[in-house]
Amino acid sequence: MLTRKKERIDSLAAVNAETDDGVSQAQVIWRRLRRDKMFLAGALIIAVFVIVAIFGPILAPNAPEARLLIDQVRPQSNPVPGPQPGFPLGADWAGRDLLSRLLVGARQTLIVGVLATLGGLFGGVVLGTLAGAFGGWVDAAVMRVVDVMLSIPSLLTAFTIASLFAHPSQMTVILAIAIVQVPIFARLLRGSMMVERRSDHVLAAKAMGVKQRSIIFRHMLPNSMSPVIVQATIALATSIIDAAALSFLGLGNPDDRVPEWGQMLGASERYFNSFPHLAFLPAACIIVAALGFTFMGESARQAIDPKSRR
Repeated sequence: MLTRKKERIDSLAAVNAETDDGVSQAQVIWRRLRRDKMFLAGALIIAVFVIVAIFGPILAPNAPEARLLIDQVRPQSNPVPGPQPGFPLGADWAGRDLLSRLLVGARQTLIVGVLATLGGLFGGVVLGTLAGAFGGWVDAAVMRVVDVMLSIPSLLTAFTIASLFAHPSQMTVILAIAIVQVPIFARLLRGSMMVERRSDHVLAAKAMGVKQRSIIFRHMLPNSMSPVIVQATIALATSIIDAAALSFLGLGNPDDRVPEWGQMLGASERYFNSFPHLAFLPAACIIVAALGFTFMGESARQAIDPKSRR
């Protein structure tokens, strides 16, 4: 028993010593992340995803909109050409190279996910700052709006917003998903800033007569952003999945000459029984990309908050 207690005390001392050797908090977090296999796996997945998204048009062996195998498409006998030299994954029902469309589609998927997350982050930071910094009736009003938004399923909200536009496009998907993300960031930031309002350095700044604007933007907000940034990493995965869902429902960009994974998944529905690979390949790409962001976000959350580590 005494031996186990001593080992437990030594382990706690080692954890505490990790932050007492003159290094910054960022360095401590990075040390934890470097030893986290889940973080490294997520980082590898995201690195591959980003490289493909950036260099997809260069890596693609053919133009994604070119109907190079249209002469092999037979609606009755052979509606989808299979793999062959120069087309390792075959083609779709329009004779377009499937591999090239997957590579080029990574860029559109990444653009939708990043812009939607940034839009939701910006709106959430504005609302969360107002609620957490001022409190009182401002906090009550903002939080009631946030509560109403959170009470509706996110995908249903995004579907409703996207369907309001007469002409669906990539921007309508980005806007719909960004609005859905706003209350999540707002509530998280508000909670962090409420804790900062009672911290010693904020109370000391108020006692010294520092202006409220300086207290909010120089003391409270910077110290409250860490969990919000971590949530943004996780929200990227959600944004990619939601964008794919909206595109699958026909609310994305109707122009299939510019491929996007969710759009490809939705368009392949009619061929699913006979040619399931048309749906499986873009779905697998979506799942793997979302999994990479989830791994990184969860690892970062545990590294920032040691109490949450398993």
